[in-house]
Amino acid sequence: MYARDFALIATPIGMVRLRGDMDWLDAITIDRDAQPEVAGAGALAEGAAQIAAYFARRLTVFDLPLRPLASPRGAAMRDAMVAIGFGETRSYGVLARSIGSGARAIGQACARNPLPIVVPCHRVTNADGSLGAYSAGDGPVTKRWLLDHEQGRLI
Repeated sequence: MYARDFALIATPIGMVRLRGDMDWLDAITIDRDAQPEVAGAGALAEGAAQIAAYFARRLTVFDLPLRPLASPRGAAMRDAMVAIGFGETRSYGVLARSIGSGARAIGQACARNPLPIVVPCHRVTNADGSLGAYSAGDGPVTKRWLLDHEQGRLI
């Protein structure tokens, strides 16, 4: 097992910190006040490169080694979020029905998502299309920015 490491890159929504080791990404956080510095190799270096490409609109699908989840149910929820296409949204209920779960469980999975952006919980909305909550960055403001970015509404 490799030691935990990090990569920290500047993005339009703040500093994005990736944590993990040579083989897996464990977590991504968004922090407005961190100072830019990049460290890491392997999965972290690739994650930093793909995040930068996402914000430059050169990447719409991530291909990164994410640490496996402990439960099949958690993996199904994560896979369902990852399957939502760039610039698309799904409601909590629609996503839940697609995997035989409940909307509340999807909401809890989104709230605990340790890999925002890469596991695009920002693409999950309320049934009426309103944003709902977002646990990363500045909450719904960051969620709106990410959706606007993906839907080409930012210049």
